[in-house]
Amino acid sequence: MGSDKLQQEALAEQLLELAARAGAEAAEVFQSQSLSRPVYFEANRLKQLESAQAAGTSLRLWRAGRPGLAVAYGPVEPQVLVDRAIALSQLNEPETVEFANTSKTTYPDLGHSVPVEQLVEWGREAIALVRQVYPDLLCTAEWECDVETTRLVNSQGLDCGYTDTTLSCYLSAEWVRGDDFLSVSDGQTQRDVLDPASLADQILQRLAWAQENVAPPIGRVPVLFTAKAADMLWGTIQAALNAKHVLEKSSPWSDRLGQLVIAPQLTLSQDPDAGPFSCPFDDEGMPTHPFVFIRDGVLQMFYADGTTGRQLGSGSTGNGFRPGLGSYPTPGLFNLLVAPGQKSLSDLISLLDDAIIVDQMLGGGAGLSGDFSINVDLGFRVQKGQVTGRVKDTMVFGNVYAALKQLVELGGDADWNGSCYTPSLIVEGLSTTGRQ
Repeated sequence: MGSDKLQQEALAEQLLELAARAGAEAAEVFQSQSLSRPVYFEANRLKQLESAQAAGTSLRLWRAGRPGLAVAYGPVEPQVLVDRAIALSQLNEPETVEFANTSKTTYPDLGHSVPVEQLVEWGREAIALVRQVYPDLLCTAEWECDVETTRLVNSQGLDCGYTDTTLSCYLSAEWVRGDDFLSVSDGQTQRDVLDPASLADQILQRLAWAQENVAPPIGRVPVLFTAKAADMLWGTIQAALNAKHVLEKSSPWSDRLGQLVIAPQLTLSQDPDAGPFSCPFDDEGMPTHPFVFIRDGVLQMFYADGTTGRQLGSGSTGNGFRPGLGSYPTPGLFNLLVAPGQKSLSDLISLLDDAIIVDQMLGGGAGLSGDFSINVDLGFRVQKGQVTGRVKDTMVFGNVYAALKQLVELGGDADWNGSCYTPSLIVEGLSTTGRQ
């Protein structure tokens, strides 16, 4: 990718020069390159190896104060891209040009690439460990090493970039028992190494719990969300912390700074150097920073991009990210860390007299309102501190904000689920219904 990198660097400079010649008073170039090497397993066997490379360039300029954004994927004809951005700028209203402080910064690369042979070995190991215990299972898996390079350059001298390498895996085990079909899945996202033994243990634990089907508890009972399932709750909280929603007055926390908004056992933060989704700067070129959004249940701050931060009066928090190359920066989180407790998952289960464990679910998240109703794809019943079996045809419903005010216990088993680092947790205030 060395020659490709040089070509991309030259392209960025050329676009800025052509934009200036076309009368643009300001311009920026955002470039993204990715190289992915996924390894696929199907029906317990290696199915295929792939290698996919992609490159995209986004040019944003301002002429007569009007912004224009144009995007190209793959090979780029510089003048065509500039002409397209100029044409689009004529359709937009003038806006303030906001750039990060002028600087030229080289950030160290994050993560280390792993050869395909290692991915294949890990995949085979995980499948073998599961099938040693349950030889009739059919396993599907994907193991991947993804390398992404990001660079942002603008006409005021900003030039920053870095390369990010992330490893991920997914394993699904299907178990057919007569008319009963069971699918158990889990995954990992890490920076430098994946752990097939740990992944297999997670799958085996769920399979052991699912030996028998039992009736679900009905009514208002404690609900234990595993670390994998708890992400659904935090999606709502991320939306409530978004400064754009605060400006729109759609966040229920718009006027709650300094107040207790969730249980005092909860602390939520962002750390640019933590986990597989660490990030040295946002898509506007602002350096990212560690922040505590909620400390001991008390709301401390919101996250914002440049435009939203200016309107709110807080300034950018370094959280301006593009949903896609063709989008303008908007407030976004690159990771969210929920401070874990001390107890293991088995310790949490031992606390429950009659409850339900939610491990996999069907349906989307709760959204900003916090109201949700989910079908439990994989769940278990707990009675007198023991898992008694799997529950089927079960729904859980309630409100995220209300549930997080009624936190019973936080687990110490925090793990990355996508870009959210969360432990298991027990909450009350939710209801379950299902077929007896």
